[in-house]
Amino acid sequence: MKKMLLAFGMAGALFGGSVAWAENAATATPPAEDIVLVEETGETTLNNTADTPAAIAEAAPVETAVPAEEEATLDTGDTAWVLTSTALVLLMTIPGLALFYGGMVRKKNVLATMAHSFIAAAVVSIVWVIIGYTLAFGEGNAFIGSLDKFMLAGITTEALSGTIPEILFVIFQMTFAIITVAIISGSIAERMKFGAFVAFIALWVVIVYAPITHWVWGGGWLGNDGALDFAGGTVVHINSGVAGLVAAYMLGKRMGLGRESMAPHNLTLTVVGASLLWVGWFGFNGGSALGANGSAGYALVVTQVAAAAAALSWLITEKLARGKASVLGGVSGAVAGLVVITPAAGFVTVGGALAMGLIGGVVCFWGITALKRALKADDSLDAFGLHGVGGVVGAILTAFFASEFIMGDAAPANMMSQLWVQVEGVLATIAYSAIMTFIILKVIDLIIGIRVASDDERMGLDLSQHGERVE
Repeated sequence: MKKMLLAFGMAGALFGGSVAWAENAATATPPAEDIVLVEETGETTLNNTADTPAAIAEAAPVETAVPAEEEATLDTGDTAWVLTSTALVLLMTIPGLALFYGGMVRKKNVLATMAHSFIAAAVVSIVWVIIGYTLAFGEGNAFIGSLDKFMLAGITTEALSGTIPEILFVIFQMTFAIITVAIISGSIAERMKFGAFVAFIALWVVIVYAPITHWVWGGGWLGNDGALDFAGGTVVHINSGVAGLVAAYMLGKRMGLGRESMAPHNLTLTVVGASLLWVGWFGFNGGSALGANGSAGYALVVTQVAAAAAALSWLITEKLARGKASVLGGVSGAVAGLVVITPAAGFVTVGGALAMGLIGGVVCFWGITALKRALKADDSLDAFGLHGVGGVVGAILTAFFASEFIMGDAAPANMMSQLWVQVEGVLATIAYSAIMTFIILKVIDLIIGIRVASDDERMGLDLSQHGERVE
């Protein structure tokens, strides 16, 4: 990017200079006689009848001013778009994900499940402004940010991040952290202690989410290696999906799984929640352009195309495999497509998005069926099958579909080299998220326990954890 900006700057200087010289040549009055410059002991003499101050000035050497480095300036259009996108991303969690997950659990656990998304918004907001943001986006080193922006120190109303206020960038990124931890709750639904969940997400944002964000977006090693992740394929989806899978293993399976009905109590809520997720994803992907520009517009188009394609491919696959295309399958397919396109939204054409959506719908259907059975984990609401698997698929396919038509000179020069960088990011995220999630949960389990008692689980988490229930 620096090389590209430097090239544009040099081209502008040359172009501007050539225009000015052309205008001078066209408008200058031809002299009566040729001017002959004679260098004598460092002095310049004019052997010319037109020995005037004007002629002397014209003959003097011209010094070209070096343009000063352009300072960042606030763009109100960009700011307005990111303000809107911030609200859309928060909408994805509350009420979007809360409704999506809440409708898929049994009636006795609906309030507790929705509470996970709501409390994620509260806890992460506080942790983010205190220490999360500085660890993710502070200067730091290749692996973690510094503490120079602890409690948002030094971020004034005039401070900018590109063309938007930095304080706006803080809250925009906060909404990403919120939905990431809320996604994890889909794997642990109906059996985790509420207090343990609160402690877990407070620690996880600092120990897992912030470092991985720094690796990719905050000047860390993955970003420097050239990893492409436009809006969070690794940072959000692989990260949360893997953490959810580890948590599901550590909690164990729900009581009665395979013997009792675990059918969703109200799929109407799930459809409404998925619809809000789809709309909110425009802020998620489009807002990641950090400006009101063509990149944001293209991100919206490819997001819509991928979601639609994945919904259709999921429904077709489900019809062939099970004989019927379900409503739950349709909305799950749309979410799968949204996940798959997330890392590539600013890098691919409409054709690439169509292909990624079609592939994502099929692979994520496999992720929540055959792969889930093979893993033998009770991933209650398929957080890993949709987000973990979809994130991996999207990150890898980005290497194949990243387009010079969209990215220009920033497009990968070698597809196989880019593929390795993408795989490197996927493997690093899986390993770090899995190991650190296990450690955090193990410590919490030793101190307060992570799973509710058997009687509380039978009663339902609404009553046992919150003293309420839906009539």
